[in-house]
Amino acid sequence: MVSIIAAVGALIFYNGDSSNNDIIDDVGGGEVQEINIGFKNGNYYPNTISIQSGKPVSITLDNSVGGCFRSFTIRALGVSKYSKTTSEKITFTPTKAGTFTFACSMGMGYGKLVVK
Repeated sequence: MVSIIAAVGALIFYNGDSSNNDIIDDVGGGEVQEINIGFKNGNYYPNTISIQSGKPVSITLDNSVGGCFRSFTIRALGVSKYSKTTSEKITFTPTKAGTFTFACSMGMGYGKLVVK
């Protein structure tokens, strides 16, 4: 049942508008900001992350992250990826400053990405 709900949630999100031009989904060029996120006390850990605008970001979800938490989204930046293993990276380059919410596809886990 949970997998059906997760699949429907992911389908709804993935069929949304992907025309957001504030993100470049490419880590080519520049120093990569590497972030490792785990799972602690029922949520992403750390759940507040600061990064620099204009520099590529590579997020790894470690082995403690499971279930729908592996479906990582930053809706305001157009980032959405299901990371099956720790070798699958979530990569993007933020091009504007601000505070953005990241979450699993079902909204059960969440955090803040502060782009300076």
